[in-house]
Amino acid sequence: MTAVPEGFQTGFPVRPDLVVEPADPEEVQTAVAAAAREGHRIALHATGHGLPGPVDGGVLISTRRLDEVRIDPERRTAWIGAGVTWGQVVEAAAPHGLAPLNGSAPGVGAVSYTLGGGLGVLGREFGYAADRVRAFDVVTGDGVARRVTAEAEPELFWGLRGGGHRLGVVTGMETGLVPVARLYGGSLAFDGDGETGPEVLRRYLEWTRTLPAAVTSSVAALAYPGIPQVPEELRGRYVVSVRVAFTGPARDGERLIAPLRAIGPVLADSLREMPYTESPTIHSDPPFPHAYYGDGLMLSGLDAGRAARVLELTGRAAPMMNVVQLNHLGGALATAPEPRSAVPHREAGYLLRLLTPLDGTDVASARVLYEEVAAVLGPLVIGRSLNFSFGGGDRTDGFHGPRTAERLAGLVSRYDPASLFGGPYGSGGPVSPGGR
Repeated sequence: MTAVPEGFQTGFPVRPDLVVEPADPEEVQTAVAAAAREGHRIALHATGHGLPGPVDGGVLISTRRLDEVRIDPERRTAWIGAGVTWGQVVEAAAPHGLAPLNGSAPGVGAVSYTLGGGLGVLGREFGYAADRVRAFDVVTGDGVARRVTAEAEPELFWGLRGGGHRLGVVTGMETGLVPVARLYGGSLAFDGDGETGPEVLRRYLEWTRTLPAAVTSSVAALAYPGIPQVPEELRGRYVVSVRVAFTGPARDGERLIAPLRAIGPVLADSLREMPYTESPTIHSDPPFPHAYYGDGLMLSGLDAGRAARVLELTGRAAPMMNVVQLNHLGGALATAPEPRSAVPHREAGYLLRLLTPLDGTDVASARVLYEEVAAVLGPLVIGRSLNFSFGGGDRTDGFHGPRTAERLAGLVSRYDPASLFGGPYGSGGPVSPGGR
């Protein structure tokens, strides 16, 4: 038996009966066919960032050996294997003046992130990563290897773009690239204690109401531990940071962020013009494996009063450490592509991401806190984000609306009749473990 691959998410046990590391799509097809014959459930593993819960029994297919990246600069496309990270795609596309619609963390698996929709660094300008996909190679639960495009298998093409991992093992995809070689971006970090944190959020919400689609931004709040690995200016502080990515000229970027600078003194300022290859520095996501639980709430809007209450619940007074991030949506994210995809909740104005390190706390305690946050937000919550649900493998509610869920369930019945990948979509039931 192959050893269980190391993953980024260490908070949940991974104990399959068998681990398979295919070297090519044919070996994936063999593994799926064998699992179907023997009645084994299948879990998927690329980098292990998005593992939604424990893996107990069954077959774990690790796609990390499917690591080919091919750039076609004339067509502005990339062919991406299922084990490839976003960082690899960014580096491969950069010499051609091109960029993918990658997320903020370079170590995340590109294919699996895209299957969940794919909210990128430049999302408001270019939309979801799923909307740019042109073709998939996938082995469905019936053991058939398929090339899926808008012309061939159009219904499956719709479902794979935003429907998650329950329709098969995607071994690779072709996706469009955008002509971006540099950007203006970075972050402004404010001392979040006292009245400053709520004021930063109030001013940020006001700022986002007039932004052009070329600006993608977020605001994050967390209490940094007092350890040497944290920059001295942030060590031991409760920090509220605004992060910005803008593809226009730096002078226009400076003009656009002037209202943020006017909020007051900052602890750190990294806003600058940069090559796109440095875009991961905007968010500086932790590169090391750790244990965490998290959820993402899609919001129709947000007011300053509710935002302040969320900070109060999750900040220094919370019973555990939390990372809270508010992503500004809209722009191209609100526009459905042609052909349509299964990416839900395009009407959302913001995404509230909650993440709790599982070091000294437990999932049950985090869930209680998240329920308090959801109660504060009340009718503003219109759904949940599939990409940012970490550890909640027993919940499927809110990922898709009823009509989309019903349509996806029909695809599961057709392409995975034995429910190898976790069964039908809906408001309940287990989610197939499938980490990015």
